[in-house]
Amino acid sequence: MNLKRSLWLCAALVVVSCFAARAANEAPAITAFDKAFAGINDYTCVLHVHEAKGTATQDRVYQYEFMKPHFVKTLILDGDGKGSGGVWTGGDQVSGHQGGFLSGIHLKISVHDSRAVSLRGVTIPDGLLQRIVDNYATIPGKLTQLDGGKVQGVETDRIELKVADPASNYGVSDQILYLSKETHWPVRQILYSGSQIVLDENVTELKTNVGLTQSDFPF
Repeated sequence: MNLKRSLWLCAALVVVSCFAARAANEAPAITAFDKAFAGINDYTCVLHVHEAKGTATQDRVYQYEFMKPHFVKTLILDGDGKGSGGVWTGGDQVSGHQGGFLSGIHLKISVHDSRAVSLRGVTIPDGLLQRIVDNYATIPGKLTQLDGGKVQGVETDRIELKVADPASNYGVSDQILYLSKETHWPVRQILYSGSQIVLDENVTELKTNVGLTQSDFPF
C-alpha cells in the first residue's frame, strides 16, 4: 500500500469515527428541538437556577432575551446580584451593569469575568437554551431518551447524558434534561457531580417570535 493511499484511509477512518461519535449523542428529542429552534427568530424566558460548588450555593432568577444570530440580554430578577444584567452580541465581551445604585454604570468586561458569570462559571451565552441542548449532542458520553412524565404540568421527554470524562466537563458526571413533548423546548435541567446536584434549572414563561430587534440589545 502506497503512502498516499494510507493517508487517505487514515483520513477516512477519522471522519467515520467522528460521525460515529456524533451519532451516539443523537436523540429524537434533540432533533425535534433543532427543528423547533430553526423556526424561530427570537425568544424570551425566565430561568430559575440553583447552583452548588463545594459547600457554596447560589440561587438566582434570570430574565433571558435572545435574537438570532447571537444577541443576548440578561437581567437577574431575584437572588444573588439582583438587578445586575448584561448584553452579549458575540465575541469575548459583555456590556454589563450591577444592581442597585450602580445600575446606571455600564462597563464592557470579559465574558468570563467573575462579575459576568454564575457561581459555577456559567457565562451569559452558556445559559442560552440552544447551548444547553447542544451540550447533550456534543459532550462525549452515553445518551439515552425516556418518557419524562409531567414536569411543571407539561408532558416531557427525558434525555440523560452519562459523561465520559467528568474532569473535562467541570466535574459534571451526569446531565438530565426534560423537554416539552408539545413544544420540544427545555423545561428543566439537572446536573450532577457524583451524587451531588450542582445545578437545578427550571425554564418558565418561554415566548418565541416576540419581535425583538437589534435595538433591544444596546452594547
